[in-house]
Amino acid sequence: MTLEQAINKLNELQAAQHAYGHAMGVLSLDGDTAAPSASARGRSQTMGYLSGVTYQLLVNDEVKEALETILANKEAVTPIQARQAELFKEDYDDSVRIPMAEYVEYSTLINQSNAVWHEAKGKNDYAAFAPYLEKVIAFNRKFAAYKNDKKPAYDVLLDNYEKGASTATLDPFFSLLREKLSPVILAVADKPAPEAGFLSQRFPIADQRIFSDRLMQMMGIPRDRCGIAETEHPFTTNFNKWDVRITTNYSENNVADSMYSVIHEGGHALYELGTADEIQFTSLASGASMGLHESQSRFYENIIGRSLPFCRALLPVMQEIFPAQMKGVTAEGLYAAVNKSQPSLIRTQADELTYGMHIAIRYEMEKLMIGGDVKVDELPQLWNQMYKEYLGVTVPNDREGILQDVHWSGGMIGYFPSYALGSAYGVQMLAAMEKEFDPWADVEKGDLSRVTAWLGEKIHRHGKMLTPPQLLRNAIHTDFDPTCYVNYLTKKFSDLYRL
Repeated sequence: MTLEQAINKLNELQAAQHAYGHAMGVLSLDGDTAAPSASARGRSQTMGYLSGVTYQLLVNDEVKEALETILANKEAVTPIQARQAELFKEDYDDSVRIPMAEYVEYSTLINQSNAVWHEAKGKNDYAAFAPYLEKVIAFNRKFAAYKNDKKPAYDVLLDNYEKGASTATLDPFFSLLREKLSPVILAVADKPAPEAGFLSQRFPIADQRIFSDRLMQMMGIPRDRCGIAETEHPFTTNFNKWDVRITTNYSENNVADSMYSVIHEGGHALYELGTADEIQFTSLASGASMGLHESQSRFYENIIGRSLPFCRALLPVMQEIFPAQMKGVTAEGLYAAVNKSQPSLIRTQADELTYGMHIAIRYEMEKLMIGGDVKVDELPQLWNQMYKEYLGVTVPNDREGILQDVHWSGGMIGYFPSYALGSAYGVQMLAAMEKEFDPWADVEKGDLSRVTAWLGEKIHRHGKMLTPPQLLRNAIHTDFDPTCYVNYLTKKFSDLYRL
């Protein structure tokens, strides 16, 4: 195969992969937002068939030869083409080890599992979901062994979401969070809680939808390229930089829940919306890793969204849309309320200080699940025990316990640590940003354009062109240091609670 033929094959592969991925993404989005619950049966069959087609697109001798030809002639192709071939070769090497029949079976299972999880959560019926989770865990163990049977299975899964991550790197990270933040959590618990009752009044969902639009406007999210829908567990999906979708979930008596899910998912959206035009419809047109993706969502949600300057910009908007509920509230009062810290049941509603404990619980459970050290029917009891140990809270039911997150139903075992890593990355990004300009003067005026432009230049526009470590260093100009995250949280909550 000539180099020209190899490049043509690469371009053909990318176009086909994108087209099928687009179609499958629309089906998945529809299933999570608008489709009737019984539609899962037909959708699972369709997704299973399409996954088989995408498998065959990648795993064949012609593609292998094309990728090897390009990688053997890297000096004769563009850096973009070389990087595309490099990533496709990684995918090929992983996928070729998995028999196609098992790949299709797993894809079908995931679609069924996700649908069953939605129903099981609504009915507080873990027993209905457990058989599917057991199969998902078994497949993940098997696929990890196919990929690298020399490494512990959970390390292989972690590497899928954050390149280079392993229990050897994450055990010390989570130990640091527990060691340094647990005393702060206990000290905060001894202090009077700020008044936050005004956020738990009745906020009509119709008005919250208007508020979501305003939040997206404040974030500078172009509505002609980004839509919003409603689902049980908020997420973001992207088809290309001209079609990104976020979702949220509304509760009439908890306006902060949807508010921060919109800001969080909006951070994900800005990442995808900011990728460079020249890499669209290729394998490079997405976030470099889930840790970096979560660094963006958590940056906007917490570092910006829960800051006093943002609360000063946000309060007039809230008072305009919710005049009765927000009457008499000050920016300082809003800031204290949205940073109210107390151990809680639900990860997505957790404050910045206690959030890491929620992730640590899931991390420890995943190690046991994949290691075969706990049975599926024992997981709810283990979950409840760990919530008592780590956060001191009693879990009343499985809906608010082990069924609260969608991730395991979708096979995303190894994803959760990305949230904590992303939170820590974001703190160092803020420090680097502050060396170049004062973001807070802009944020207080409700202008996030320079913040987003800075992140766009350092992170967003590159997509997967750079490796995750390269991208992180491009942004922070130093090594990753989790003590920066610990120090940030300690200072913020010490100041808030006058410790």
